[in-house]
Amino acid sequence: MATTLPADPTQRFFEHYPEGAVFELGSFTMSEAEIIAFARQFDPQDMHVDPAVAATGPFGRVIASGWQTVGLMMQLFVAHFLPKNGLASPGVDELRWMKPVFPDDTLSVRVTITESRLSKSRPDRGLTRNLIEVRNQAGDIVLSMQPMNFIRCRPGQSA
Repeated sequence: MATTLPADPTQRFFEHYPEGAVFELGSFTMSEAEIIAFARQFDPQDMHVDPAVAATGPFGRVIASGWQTVGLMMQLFVAHFLPKNGLASPGVDELRWMKPVFPDDTLSVRVTITESRLSKSRPDRGLTRNLIEVRNQAGDIVLSMQPMNFIRCRPGQSA
């Protein structure tokens, strides 16, 4: 079952991110034109920018750049998960592109908190480790990654 966060990102604190919580962040769809435009600028491989060449490749048509998928996932992650005025992330583990993303696929984003603990050295914050899964309309995982996030404790609630 999905957990909800305060809609106002200024009211999201470490206490809202318990281990085991699951958050559904919404969905997005990319058109072929959007896929090609992004790839021309940032990932100009034929499988992303040339429909004729892509048609002869292993996927049979243009596919989205994994970096575009990460970027659009990040847009939802910031809007619907992270607190406002958040702290820098110490990193991301195991970024995986599991399946191709095709034009007009609708992708949904789910975050599961796999670890949530207070910082030992900075009592005003906690650390979460998360599993982000991006799924297509068939329910297939197309992208997974495991970011870590420092999140402020509610003022007056630190350890």
